[in-house]
Amino acid sequence: MTKVLMRNLKLLAVIFFVVAIAPFIIMKLGFWNETFAKSSSPNYTEAYPPGANLQMVSYATAVERAAPAVVSIHPTKIISQEMNPILRDPFFRQFFGEPGNQGMPQEIQPSLGSGVIISKEGYILTNNHVIAGADEIKVKLVDGRSAQAKLIGTDPESDIAILKIELENLPVIAMGHSESLKIGDVVLAIGNPFGVGQTVTQGIVSATQRTGVGINTFENFIQTDAAINPGNSGGALIDAYGNLIGINNAIITRSGGYQGIGFAIPVSLAKDVMSQLIENGAVTRGWLGITVMPLTDEARKSLSYLKGDGTVIGAVVRGGPAAKAGLQPGDIIISLDNQKTNDANGVLSIAAKLAPEKAYPVTVVRNGQTLDVRIVAGKRPGPVRADHNPKPISRQAPKPLE
Repeated sequence: MTKVLMRNLKLLAVIFFVVAIAPFIIMKLGFWNETFAKSSSPNYTEAYPPGANLQMVSYATAVERAAPAVVSIHPTKIISQEMNPILRDPFFRQFFGEPGNQGMPQEIQPSLGSGVIISKEGYILTNNHVIAGADEIKVKLVDGRSAQAKLIGTDPESDIAILKIELENLPVIAMGHSESLKIGDVVLAIGNPFGVGQTVTQGIVSATQRTGVGINTFENFIQTDAAINPGNSGGALIDAYGNLIGINNAIITRSGGYQGIGFAIPVSLAKDVMSQLIENGAVTRGWLGITVMPLTDEARKSLSYLKGDGTVIGAVVRGGPAAKAGLQPGDIIISLDNQKTNDANGVLSIAAKLAPEKAYPVTVVRNGQTLDVRIVAGKRPGPVRADHNPKPISRQAPKPLE
């Protein structure tokens, strides 16, 4: 009996000892923090350790690839001020000289914009309204270099201009494909807003092929919510890989600053214009000599055209290509050059791509009958060739970035 009691006491002592030191063993092995401490402490999520092999969400590579080719453009315009009436008096001219010798008092108006270097030869793509009316144009690169720019050509109808600088080892941006853009794609805007220095902002494509904005004659805008402000105009809109997909052009704003709606000229449109400006100094477009109107419900009723797509001819220029082809006001154009037309901008864009002096098929509906005719495109009037670096044609646009 005594032996049994002694064994039981020893067993109880061992159990008591194990229970007493168990927490210390558990804590030593690291289980305490994982089990008991979590019940009384906040459940923190540990950060990834330095050097972890992770796919980080960053556009630094795209920016590093594109940003060096985005430049600041500083146009200046010299404005003659009114001469002091006292200088018109012949008595005082003997002391101050003739106005022609002394020159009229002048005021220098500086401006600000951005541009993109598109070739090693120094060609720069920007907006026409950035440099319109400028007497001097200075370009500053991110690497600190600067140069006076020569105006190669302008196209006010698309708001595109081409400059050229003479510097070596120029960074060149990679051309992207704006036709493949989709709503929701990530884009970045690079420019010099308010003159604070090169700035990068990020957003998405809000819409594509935006027309009817009333900014340019030829519109096919990329709409974005990437923040752009005065000074960004003419700068780059790039994709997530650093490829140029657009030239920032204008914003819709009530305050004068960014409000989430910006427009960029797609690079697909800019390519055609800039190649013509570089080669010829001007852009040649086709012309039909008509004005067109949307096919409203009232127009459908009055023209007995209740179903189907098309655009109504509102007026025909006397002696123009359309008049010579026999087209009349009230005709409904349903296709031009075998391309369907649904609105006025579509007709304008298709007509602009037609080669002058060449015949193209046009299908119209007149009094319920479908007519197929041939029209010889004319040449759309445009700016003169920039052989001697003339001042660009000035343009006033609603709510441009500058």
